[in-house]
Amino acid sequence: MAARTSIGLIELGSIAAGFLACDAMLKTADVELILARTICSGKYMVLIRGDVASVDAAVRAGSSVGEFSLVDTFVIPNVHESIFPAISGITKVESLEALGIIESFSVASLIQGADAMAKTADVRLIEVRLAMALGGKAFASVTGSVSAVTAAVEAGAQVIGRKGLLVNKVVIPQPRPELLSEML
Repeated sequence: MAARTSIGLIELGSIAAGFLACDAMLKTADVELILARTICSGKYMVLIRGDVASVDAAVRAGSSVGEFSLVDTFVIPNVHESIFPAISGITKVESLEALGIIESFSVASLIQGADAMAKTADVRLIEVRLAMALGGKAFASVTGSVSAVTAAVEAGAQVIGRKGLLVNKVVIPQPRPELLSEML
């Protein structure tokens, strides 16, 4: 069995199209459904996992049937392992060093940016928040040394910026401890 180190996502502007695309993705290839749900401002997202070829085939199939309402997509061949706990909200962080945040207009571009942050520097991915109670936007946060966080934020912002979907990026060198309780 091939390694399931790849993820793919489609983000659609139609909930009905989201269900249709999800079904097409699962029927097309041997992939695992990680998350399929409505997200803010009436959008729908489908996140899958599998080997590169299967994920690519499934994303292409979902994109094809949902084409008229497609917002964004991605396939990440070797996703950083910290993405899953950060999306699930189960990352345990006791204290903050420097804090970095990237914010995007799309879920897909944000996950790509978060993956780039985790792969670029020695940072700890805290959270990847996906469009719930955010008006359809998404953000990711990391902690680590100021230089590592700065490098990670720049890398993540660059990925999102290439799609024209970057809302903002910040690095806070010595965040107050109260910020951590507000984040989690």
